[in-house]
Amino acid sequence: MIRPGRYVSIVTYGACCRIALDAADKLSQAGIEAELIDVQSLLPFDIHGQIIESLKKTARILFLDEDVPGGTSAYMLQEVIEKQGGYYWLDSEPRTLSGKAHRPAYGSDGDYWSKPNAEEIFDSVYNMMHEVDPAAYPPLR
Repeated sequence: MIRPGRYVSIVTYGACCRIALDAADKLSQAGIEAELIDVQSLLPFDIHGQIIESLKKTARILFLDEDVPGGTSAYMLQEVIEKQGGYYWLDSEPRTLSGKAHRPAYGSDGDYWSKPNAEEIFDSVYNMMHEVDPAAYPPLR
């Protein structure tokens, strides 16, 4: 675990960890404490059940990666929700946030438009919390 939280579990790995940590800091300023988990390895995946333990606490989950839609985020979702029985602990629908369905441009500016960024993570988690408590988390403008 990179950062403890109590409202939502963000599951990611690799380069997305830094971006997710930035988003978690921004979410904290909005009153949303996100738990950030670095899976570190896809094979083997979550052998200590850390993600389920986090999900039991938060009841909400976002799978984040820089792969194309239906790639790694779909794999992680299937592992946790289906194979580990994570659906028992959900209060909100699980979400995925992946890279765009195109080849990224070369250079660091291409990353911003192709891969998830802190603003997209913030919006995804904030909207999840808005569904739970619209009075506490009014719609983003």
